[in-house]
Amino acid sequence: MSVVDFSDIRGRKVMVIDDSNTIRRSAEIFLTQAGCQVILAQDGFEALAKINDHQPAIIFCDILMPRLDGYQTCALIKRSPRFSRTPVVMLSSKDGLFDRARGRMVGSSEYLTKPFTKDSLLTAVRQLSMQDSARAAAP
Repeated sequence: MSVVDFSDIRGRKVMVIDDSNTIRRSAEIFLTQAGCQVILAQDGFEALAKINDHQPAIIFCDILMPRLDGYQTCALIKRSPRFSRTPVVMLSSKDGLFDRARGRMVGSSEYLTKPFTKDSLLTAVRQLSMQDSARAAAP
């Protein structure tokens, strides 16, 4: 079994928004092991309060959360001129076409089904980081 090298995402600042402590903790462990800086929030309101202070490069956002769901949270993040280009990955235990389409409608970049593996989470961070680098290099 080969070990995948994720050293290219080291130092990347990633926010994880999920009301499940288990999902937040798993993501934090996987991302920290890869050298990422991790910001955690248990719901959309907490995320919106932290996002300006921490300015994450990538945001993972659960869809089903109390108070402010993931679609509303993503839409509010994308409405901000400061974060309109920040990639948001929707997290859901459902793998439905409707959920993916609705996520795209509010501005999400990707969709990851829970429970995710370490490789699928870190691969998403890598791909979005590469897209971000390509956008920054474009004239």
